[in-house]
Amino acid sequence: MAIDEALLDAIDGPVLRVYRWARPAVSFGYFERWKPVQAAHPDREAVRRWTGGGVVLHGDDFTYSLLLPPGGVPIMEGAAGSYKIIHHALCQALQDIKINAEPAPTSAEKLSQACFENPVRYDVLVDGRKVAGAAQRRSRKGLIHQGSIQALDLPAAFGPSFAGRLGAAVEVKTFDVIKAAEKLAAEKYGTAGWLEKRP
Repeated sequence: MAIDEALLDAIDGPVLRVYRWARPAVSFGYFERWKPVQAAHPDREAVRRWTGGGVVLHGDDFTYSLLLPPGGVPIMEGAAGSYKIIHHALCQALQDIKINAEPAPTSAEKLSQACFENPVRYDVLVDGRKVAGAAQRRSRKGLIHQGSIQALDLPAAFGPSFAGRLGAAVEVKTFDVIKAAEKLAAEKYGTAGWLEKRP
């Protein structure tokens, strides 16, 4: 979470960050309550996201963040519009590897705080089951779109393929944000004040 925020301060163009988790974890949206998450998942490391959304289990999933600085980026045109465009590209990338993915046409009835039990419009479905969801946050720094793809066996080349569906020109870049991220983790994301806050 801290790396995403630090990256948003460092970039001057769109960046797709793809990563996996070292051990089982759970992330929960900015507006979720801490105690129910802790009670339901006492064996997992937990982190509150800067973005919204529900509770997401991590470990075997394909996790990504799309980071966009402000200005001149078409998908900054509102949450629903950007969610639709990003997940349309994700569906195309999955279809490229013969997975019959499609966007959810409508939002389903909310069953719980678990993100993957509650498809919303434009989430990604395979055979009617939600396999990908995301949450966003907009600020003066730009847009963070944090997503997870679950229960699919994706090849190593899926990240670059997804990036290609998002934009025509794709290059691999590195950013020196570890120190800034460590500071954010120590002062924000890793603190009880952030984790257990009542938004």
